[in-house]
This record gives sequence, C-alpha cells and structure tokens, in this order.
Amino acid sequence: MLIRHALPADADVLAALAERLWRETYTGRIPAPDLEQHLAEAFGPAQQAAELADPTCRTLLLEGGGNLLGYTLLCAHGPAPGTSSAEFLNPLEVVRFYLDQSVHGTGAARELMEAALAEAAAAGHDGVWLQAWERSARALRFYAKLGFRPVGTTTFRVGSLDYHDLVLVHGLEMPFA
Repeated sequence: MLIRHALPADADVLAALAERLWRETYTGRIPAPDLEQHLAEAFGPAQQAAELADPTCRTLLLEGGGNLLGYTLLCAHGPAPGTSSAEFLNPLEVVRFYLDQSVHGTGAARELMEAALAEAAAAGHDGVWLQAWERSARALRFYAKLGFRPVGTTTFRVGSLDYHDLVLVHGLEMPFA
C-alpha cells in the first residue's frame, strides 16, 4: 500500500471515495434524508477541489492495487471544541479519517494515522484533535490504541439532527503508541 498527498487532479475520485465511505459507514445509522443532505453538502468534486486548494488543509490518500482505499483530511482549524488554547499551541484537526472495509484489520488504518501524525509534526503542529461519534465503538477503540485521549464532547449536525461526538487529542511530543 502507498500513502501519498492528494493532488488537485484527484478531486473527482476523492469525491467518489469520500461519499462512498461515508455512505457505507452511516447508512442505517442516520435517517436517509439527513444522510443524503449531508452527502450533497459535504462531498462532490467541487467540495473536494475546494478542500484540496485550501492552504490550511492537506489530504493523504491510501492506495492499493491501483485503487483508492482510504483517506484523511487534515486542517489547521485551531483548538478542539471545549478545550483550552493551552492544550496545544498549534493543533491540527483530523477532519475525516475513513478506510474501505476491505482493509479493516490489516494495519492500513494505523499506517494512515501514523502518516497523518508525522505530517502534522513535520508541519510544526504540537498536537492533533478529532471528533468521533460516541456510538462508533470500533473507531474509538482504534483511536485509544494509538494514544488519543478524550478531552470533551461536542455536537455534529447531520441534516436536521445533532449527534454527540467525543473530542479526542493526541500530543505530538509523545512517541506514537
């Protein structure tokens, strides 16, 4: 497997991958009208092109066998919700982190997250943060194994509903777990 930076030319294929993975993750867990509204607002070639052009963001792609198998979107958005600015002086948010089900349990997720943490450290960030749905037990176990720790909660709106997310942080001064 290969991890690389997304390029502007990747916008279309990234949009298709992002929508597919989000749909696979949340279908049946979020009401269909809300899911469709979120997909229309958050994913698509124009949205992905804008994210790829944003100088505060970077996207890493996971490839294998000539196919995109996962991605992570990293953005410098400031401190995590509900945390003091003293937690980290220059944090990076892991906005999205999704992998194809075919690579679950293979170590690919660890490789991609370690690449994201290394990317953040190389860019001068002292920590990363992310939001994870409180009902995503598998994701929460994964993040805990890699050294993320909960620091609070926030909400994430999908369509007409608010969902409760845990806010997790990982300091980059620590060795990767």
